[in-house]
Amino acid sequence: MASLSLTSITPQPTGFSLRSNSYSYPSKLIPRKRHVFVTLATASPQTSSSITSEKPEIELEFVGPNPGSDGTYPVDKAKEISGEKLLRNIMSDNKIELYAAYGKVMNCGGGGSCGTCIVEILEGKDLLNERTNTELRYLKKKPESWRLACQTIVGNKENSGKVVVQRLPQWKK
Repeated sequence: MASLSLTSITPQPTGFSLRSNSYSYPSKLIPRKRHVFVTLATASPQTSSSITSEKPEIELEFVGPNPGSDGTYPVDKAKEISGEKLLRNIMSDNKIELYAAYGKVMNCGGGGSCGTCIVEILEGKDLLNERTNTELRYLKKKPESWRLACQTIVGNKENSGKVVVQRLPQWKK
């Protein structure tokens, strides 16, 4: 714990009286000192690590749209704290491809106005928020498992588990 002492100076007119609320025109100001004491405390390393470990986490697996030469689909993995990020931001932060060629150039940047960030939730749908009005508009003729990554919140700050996401489901072979 550290302690810090500060002194502030407040100018007071010489002719002002608080008791009588009267004022006689002063010729100079007399500084008045006030002492302020501030005590700073920091959390111990044990406390801060226990706080971060208590937050529920969501494990994510992102399945690629095309199989590799061995016939298996590539899988990228990520882990995030529940309820803190959109699926689009998680993919961007982990450098996981979200858009097809057209979407790379013509996406709206996560505003929910283009429909180019479509993904399919293969597992863990119950760990995501409900479809938004934007999703209902853009995905009305698509399967229920399809979502817009820019509208999908991963977790609700209380749940944990695993979500499996199919990238570019419209391109899946």
